[in-house]
Amino acid sequence: MAQAKKPNNSVPKMITLKGVTKSYPPDHTALRSIDLKVFPGEFLFVVGSSGAGKSTLMKLLFAAEKATSGQVVVGGRNLSTIPREHVAGLRREVGVVFQDYKLLSRRSALDNVAFGLESVGAAAEPRRRLGARILEAIGLGDRLDALPLTLSGGEQQRVAVARALLNHPRLVLADEPTGNLDLAMSRVVLDLFLQANSAGTTVVMATHNLSLIEELNMRTIVLDKGRIIGDFESPRGVI
Repeated sequence: MAQAKKPNNSVPKMITLKGVTKSYPPDHTALRSIDLKVFPGEFLFVVGSSGAGKSTLMKLLFAAEKATSGQVVVGGRNLSTIPREHVAGLRREVGVVFQDYKLLSRRSALDNVAFGLESVGAAAEPRRRLGARILEAIGLGDRLDALPLTLSGGEQQRVAVARALLNHPRLVLADEPTGNLDLAMSRVVLDLFLQANSAGTTVVMATHNLSLIEELNMRTIVLDKGRIIGDFESPRGVI
């Protein structure tokens, strides 16, 4: 398995959260007074029980939602004040794996993966070649032309992971990217994230899969009821 890259603490932060609270009407607070710094090239696991705030945190980092209070800064952009027309520029630099995958239902697995390169103007043949290569690496070489509805949940999940990584983004946000995968395929997918991280991509991964975390000796934050209750450089024996 590939090794995670050491963070570069001498350069500006990739992610900075200061006093971030996110509330939903009528009276639900998903995140409470979150302070967090993530450096470029860091690999960060986010763990916690269902409802702890992991998915809400991911949505804030992708500008899918705005904080109720506090500051969220990603890649030098203050997402609390970013104009709507600038959000697309941010998202071209961020790969996201959603829990519900968000695949394009009328496009093949290969077209879904290549879509990110299409959006930045890459030529058709190179993007299809790269897309096929990464799908083959995660065991979907025989499913390139399959539509999402004909794929199993685990296969859809792998397509979503491939799509997020293909464009070599500066930042990858992955919300339970191994949730529907068996242990062997979870390791394959995790290795893709580690390879991207070794090449310089910052990775933030929310997961329930503690067995994978325990092998890697990486920074892990623990959320509980919307608060960070632990921030461990070495998670072994802690969680």
